Amino acid sequence: MQIDNKLFDDLAKMAAGAVGTAIGVRDEVEAQFRQQIERMLSRMDLVSREEFDAVREMAAKARAEQETMAERLAALEQRLAEAENAATAAKSAKRPTGGRRKAPSAENP
Repeated sequence: MQIDNKLFDDLAKMAAGAVGTAIGVRDEVEAQFRQQIERMLSRMDLVSREEFDAVREMAAKARAEQETMAERLAALEQRLAEAENAATAAKSAKRPTGGRRKAPSAENP
């Protein structure tokens, strides 16, 4: 019975050591893989998350400003059209509505 217990203890120690070694190897492989991926990404010249977020905020701000400017332009165009209509109406009101003007004849220049 004593021998069986020692054999099981040795097997358990050996299994625990193998599991510990396997975990260590796995961690080392993951670290190497991560380093390789980081090297590849750095060669690709990708932007960082912070740079991306900053540019996205700038684009959103520019879009909002563009929409504001479009609204202002539409209001100004409407005011201009109203002013032109008022000027046209004022000219029409000043014209005499009476007879027609004579066309110049060839005899009386």
